[in-house]
Amino acid sequence: MKHAIFAAWLALVPAGTALAQDIPSSTGPLSISPVVQGLDTPWSFDFLPDGTILITERGGDLLAVRDGRAQRVSGLPDLYTRGQGGLLDVLVPRDFDTRREIFLTYSKRQQGGAGTAVLKARLSQDGSRLESAETIFEMAPGSSGGRHFGSRIEEAPDGHLFVTIGERGDRPAAQDLARHNGSVIRITRDGAVPRDNPFVGQSGAQPEIWSYGHRNPQGLGFDGRGQLWAVEHGAQGGDEVNRIEKGANYGWPVISYGRHYSGARIGEGTSKPGMEQPIFYWDPSNAPSDIVFLRGGRWDGDALVGSLKFDYIARLSGDPLREVEQLKSEATQRVRDVDQGPDGAIWFLSEGNGTLYRATRP
Repeated sequence: MKHAIFAAWLALVPAGTALAQDIPSSTGPLSISPVVQGLDTPWSFDFLPDGTILITERGGDLLAVRDGRAQRVSGLPDLYTRGQGGLLDVLVPRDFDTRREIFLTYSKRQQGGAGTAVLKARLSQDGSRLESAETIFEMAPGSSGGRHFGSRIEEAPDGHLFVTIGERGDRPAAQDLARHNGSVIRITRDGAVPRDNPFVGQSGAQPEIWSYGHRNPQGLGFDGRGQLWAVEHGAQGGDEVNRIEKGANYGWPVISYGRHYSGARIGEGTSKPGMEQPIFYWDPSNAPSDIVFLRGGRWDGDALVGSLKFDYIARLSGDPLREVEQLKSEATQRVRDVDQGPDGAIWFLSEGNGTLYRATRP
């Protein structure tokens, strides 16, 4: 039935449509317009070189939007769509024009539960289906429960892939190198382990792990200098912005700036030798989503981070990064993903409004 009513509930907003409420900022209002409305729990988006926008919906749909038309892309694998699981991030690599490959993260059914997985596939010439789809990575040994999948994926300057994996609600697992829970992993585009990963050859360690001790990192991005950053959910407070370094331990659940939802203290405090400190943290928690570093304009080099809890986009600036502004309007309800488009504009997904927006800066 869902497929039969697809055209009715998905509204593509033509150019020239009346603008949504602009977003005030310290440098003048951001002029925003809805591009796609009627989305069902959207999670991520990315751009093809021809202007097509790929959008994932957590419930299991990959949409291709182009020239006022939207179509479902077929060929997805079986998905685990319970709780926070489902179809999650989408990545269009830099060489799409020559290889037509895309990458998706999703929740894969596993023995005893489900885990974060990475799918590589070719997009057909007409954009209607995935071809030669292959799961090139899945977390091991697997976890039960329906939360904390992480699942952001980024292409490094050298072409390797970085993927975030939540600890799946199993807190001690984030300190166990024998498990992928609570880590940022690094793999090749075929899913192989790069030889210079930090734990290659270490007995009992998963060789894909690049960093560990994370709770539920749902944001990942490179700044203009090629430095990798991750944004992760704390518990009650302690949401973190972390500079990701090779082999580093980010402390969860031994150290944290938050507390358990019961109010109880987490671990041993806020610091411990051998464990990294966040560059910035939110307390109370703002439930951060993705992070993007802007290029050009008055905000060049600044980072934007979506907030799922308080319905705004945080602008972070300075060295070290600090939140300097909250960009907020009716359009910013549960911002799930934020990016800078090929046109230089800021694009963001409002899960609360079921809408993809485009925002231009003064």
